[in-house]
Amino acid sequence: MSSLKNVLYFQAALGVLANMCLLFFYTSIILGHRSKPTDVISCQLTFIHIIMVLTGGDIMLTDLFELLNIENDFKCKTIFYISRVMRGLSICTTCLLSVFQAVTISPNTSLLAKFKQKLKKYMAYVFLCIWTFNLSFSTNRIIYAAGFTNVSETNQMQVTKSCSLLPMNYIIRGLIFTISTSRDVFLVGVMLTTSVYMVITMIRYQRQCKYLYSTSHLRESPEKRATQTILLLVVFFVVMYWVDFIISFTSDMLWMYDPVFLTVQKFMMYAFPTITPLVQMSSDNRIIIMLKNLQSKHHQNFF
Repeated sequence: MSSLKNVLYFQAALGVLANMCLLFFYTSIILGHRSKPTDVISCQLTFIHIIMVLTGGDIMLTDLFELLNIENDFKCKTIFYISRVMRGLSICTTCLLSVFQAVTISPNTSLLAKFKQKLKKYMAYVFLCIWTFNLSFSTNRIIYAAGFTNVSETNQMQVTKSCSLLPMNYIIRGLIFTISTSRDVFLVGVMLTTSVYMVITMIRYQRQCKYLYSTSHLRESPEKRATQTILLLVVFFVVMYWVDFIISFTSDMLWMYDPVFLTVQKFMMYAFPTITPLVQMSSDNRIIIMLKNLQSKHHQNFF
């Protein structure tokens, strides 16, 4: 079990490091007034993923709380709440990124074209709505999360070594599950719909331009590269989400968390926030150019 924890530690450390680098890049771009609208969304998603990795399961933040000698009950409520909020923000922001990219690459003659300027104008309000909804919706974790005592006496469901969930009314549990599942299914549906739309748009664009541009020029198009990156992230997110959903649903229905399933769930929890920055950094030419410039300056200073 210690070897599995070491793997999770390595995955978490890689995720934090990669997201910190990406956050630095997006912050520099935004402060330099050279950003695209999708950069602001990606910057927020990167910040969310940093917090998401730090609060994933009983690693990182839990160990920090133990060093600070913070009460176990407060520790569990904080970790469960933040982790649930970040999970909701991750799916909402990924969906927003997918929608924004679909609108961005839509032809000027399409119905989506009229939303291009409106999305930029109301982006701050969209962010506010997303954060408000997830911060308020996840408050049930503050109420029903607690420090683990004794399962046989209190009917708690142990989730980690030191944290558990308190039993809740079947009606409340069903209501929370219904709202949460409806939100996630709707957002995943929107992501898949926009993904299909982006694929169709790119195919049409290539057919229209094949007589004007060479194949290599089309392959190097920034819009096409950005769209392919987002499509890859959406597909990967959907796969990771359903694995996480199946494990969570099974555990909630059986009111029991299997240690093996929990380890797999933690691995999946780290997978998307860890791979996302690596995919974005490898596909964004601006990051590659910035790294080459830094390497060149370092080489000049060295000599």
